[in-house]
Amino acid sequence: MKIEYLGHSCFKLTESTGTSVICDPYDEAVGYGVPEMSADAVTVSHHHYDHDAVKSVKGSPVIIDKECSYDLPGVEINAIKSFHDGEEGKLRGGNLIFKFRMDGIDVCHLGDLGEECSSALIDELLPVNVLLIPVGGTYTIDAEMAKEYVDRIMPEVVIPMHYRDKGCKLDIEKVDAFLNLFDDVEEAEESAIELMRNDLKDDTKIVVLRRR
Repeated sequence: MKIEYLGHSCFKLTESTGTSVICDPYDEAVGYGVPEMSADAVTVSHHHYDHDAVKSVKGSPVIIDKECSYDLPGVEINAIKSFHDGEEGKLRGGNLIFKFRMDGIDVCHLGDLGEECSSALIDELLPVNVLLIPVGGTYTIDAEMAKEYVDRIMPEVVIPMHYRDKGCKLDIEKVDAFLNLFDDVEEAEESAIELMRNDLKDDTKIVVLRRR
C-alpha cells in the first residue's frame, strides 16, 4: 500500500490494486495550495473547512462522514466516534477516527482528536500498524499527549500531521516538539511511503513526510 501526505491532515491511501481513499481534504484558507486529488472515497473526521473540502476531490467519490463500517474493493473502513476536545465535545464537538485495512496493514487516521488518552478508546482502536496523528495542539492533542497515544497504541510507523508548516495560517505548533520526544525519527525527502506487511518491524518509527 501507499501513503501520500497531501498536507495538514490530508492523506491519500492507495491499496495495491488501485483502490484509493482521501482523508480530510482541506480548503486553501489553511494557507497551503490544494493539490489535485482524486479517489474512490473521501473520509471526513468533522465538518471544519480544514478537513471537509470534499469538492476539491475529483470524480464521484463516496463521502464517509458518519460512524459506520464501509467496504471498498480491497479496503475495509471503520469510523469510530471520539471528541474534538478534552471536555466531551462541549468546546469543538465530535471527531471521527478512521481505521483502514489495506493489504493486511491496519492504518488509523485520528482526525482532529482532542480528548485525553483512555483505555476504552485505545481498546477500540487496536490493532494499529500505521498511526496518522495530530501533534500541533490548540485544536487537537499536543505533542505530549500525542506521545502518550503512540506509547499506548505501539504502532510500527507513526506519521505526524496537523502541525504548522511553511505557509500555515493556523495557530498550531510546529512538528519539532513532537519529534524531540523520540529517538527513532526519519525525515523523508518524499511525500509518500510504500509499505508491505513484511516491512513492519517491532519497534516504533516516526516518519515525517514532505507535504506534496
